[in-house]
Amino acid sequence: MNLGVCYYPEHWPHTRWATDAAHMRSLGISVVRIGEFAWSQLEPAPGDFRIQWLIDAVNTLHAEGLKVVVGTPTACPPKWLVDAHPDILPVGDDGQTRGFGSRRHYDFSSKLYLQACCDIVERVAGALGTHPAVIGWQTDNEYGCHDTIASYSANAVSAFRGWCEAQYDSIDALNTAWGNDFWSLNYASFQAIEAPRGAVTDTSPAHRLAWWRFSSDQVVAFNRQQVEILRKLSPGRDLMHNFMGNFTAFDHHAVARDLDVSGWDNYPLGFLDRDAATDADRLRWLRTGHPDDSAFHHDLYRGLGHAQAGRWWLLEQQPGPVNWAAHNAVPLPGMLRLWGLEAAAHGAELCCVFRYRQQPRAQEQFHAGVLLPDGSESPVADELRAINADLETLGELSQTERGSVALVFDYVGHAALDAAPQGGNASPLEAVKDWYRALRAAGQTIDILPPDACFSGYALVILCNSTILDEDIVERLDASGAMVIATARTGSFDRDCAIPETLAPGALQRVLPLKVIQVESLPDAVLEPVNCDGGLNAWRWRERVDSVLTPAACFTDGWGFHYHQGNWHYVNARLDAESTQRFVLARLREIGLHITDCPGGLRLRRRGELVFAVNYGPDSVELPHGGPFLVGQRRMEVADVSIWRCTG
Repeated sequence: MNLGVCYYPEHWPHTRWATDAAHMRSLGISVVRIGEFAWSQLEPAPGDFRIQWLIDAVNTLHAEGLKVVVGTPTACPPKWLVDAHPDILPVGDDGQTRGFGSRRHYDFSSKLYLQACCDIVERVAGALGTHPAVIGWQTDNEYGCHDTIASYSANAVSAFRGWCEAQYDSIDALNTAWGNDFWSLNYASFQAIEAPRGAVTDTSPAHRLAWWRFSSDQVVAFNRQQVEILRKLSPGRDLMHNFMGNFTAFDHHAVARDLDVSGWDNYPLGFLDRDAATDADRLRWLRTGHPDDSAFHHDLYRGLGHAQAGRWWLLEQQPGPVNWAAHNAVPLPGMLRLWGLEAAAHGAELCCVFRYRQQPRAQEQFHAGVLLPDGSESPVADELRAINADLETLGELSQTERGSVALVFDYVGHAALDAAPQGGNASPLEAVKDWYRALRAAGQTIDILPPDACFSGYALVILCNSTILDEDIVERLDASGAMVIATARTGSFDRDCAIPETLAPGALQRVLPLKVIQVESLPDAVLEPVNCDGGLNAWRWRERVDSVLTPAACFTDGWGFHYHQGNWHYVNARLDAESTQRFVLARLREIGLHITDCPGGLRLRRRGELVFAVNYGPDSVELPHGGPFLVGQRRMEVADVSIWRCTG
């Protein structure tokens, strides 16, 4: 794994660049990411392209032996472009135009903006596409950040109408598929269709899901335009995008199919403060991040690149406090090293710290860097040196170990749950993470795969958010020989977010003779107990099932729980965290997979012959096995990493 930093030469005097480059090399850094927010410096006025400063910056880095990833600067259209063409600005679901003054102020459906992006990308790629230091390109920056995937502009509505016409044979077919007879919502023509916003109460879930699909397709098309330019002008370089954490507003699998590498931006403390399910988790993991959150995303984005043998890069790694969460704690000493080595354990080819030097001005002035605003080293500089020393100790790393267990992550199915949640506390992403956390706490190496993946060779596959299920995936799973766990709500919708004619779980009925005849969503305070050995509790959601199969157990009120036949299991409730753990352990024992108990914040990940152990705390732990150690030792304090070679 290479080490990198995100660098903004436009923020600092040219006379400083060579000093910075030499210092980067002294830290063990070999890759520098630049350029993704520099449009106004590259084109300060229409057609006035000033690329030479960026070429000079790349030359300076190259002279020090550093490699460069260039970001296309399209996340920040300059003021002159907005003034000349204000209709490139996005419109929120409140109907208000989202104006100039921050970033991501553009509409994916603006053809004029797309052309302007193509122009600037062609200029930058034409200047740097064959430069020997340039090893890759990042398209744009964090698609969808600040809730910017969907725009409700006139451009978007017009494009949506055309999209709908391409999806359905006729307006009558659309009306039928969307259930528009309900509440007299029928459209007379495609040109009459509106965006799903501003209504008195809920709009149709089919309409909302179609809007999500359309908005996702706009991102795919926008990204593809840049990819085509870069492939032409910069052949042989890796193309990537930096996806975000805890974000499902578009189909990342569809975008990744056009890329060589999947990248993502990891901010463990920021994500914890913003997205944690409970206040108890926020306090427990305040200065480390949740022990499974970074790993979940590593495996998710590694799975995006399944067609490219799972290649992924960590394009932004939090080094210290961020500026954008409600509370911005300082990571415990050693956490940057832990996060970096954990990325290596999951197969990252690059760990790139955001950022090299803290900017003393503007919106992110409190966002930490490797250097302080005055140019002196921050405390994390020594942690970068430590990561580099550890990587030198490990030597060349083998291919990432394939797991025996896989989760299937379906962005469209996830969007259907958002469109028709049937409960205010549904939290579909947290439901997926519950299963991941249970597997990881049992010491499993986990792959997260798209619905069109090959499942052969896996011992266990879990369908977590496959609400729109077709016959093809059922056949592939059945042929794989794996034990398959279909979680509650699997196969509960057709492609237009309607209940299947045969009822849920839809296509799954080919292998499991059951149907869901009632569902209930429950307040968090309610637990519905299951009568079984050890006891289990349903939480937030459960289903009443009609089946010729005898349930494995029953709720105390007589509803059945957990149906299975052959290798197929259907879990007709969401379980609380402890119950999910017990259920997973029982299934792992059934199929004979080795289990390693990982208490507290201890987690293991195998890569080839190497086993990586990380301790997120909150207490010190004693490893149950391991050694002789290449890095660390058996007794692990909080933020420690231990690595040993295991040939068994």
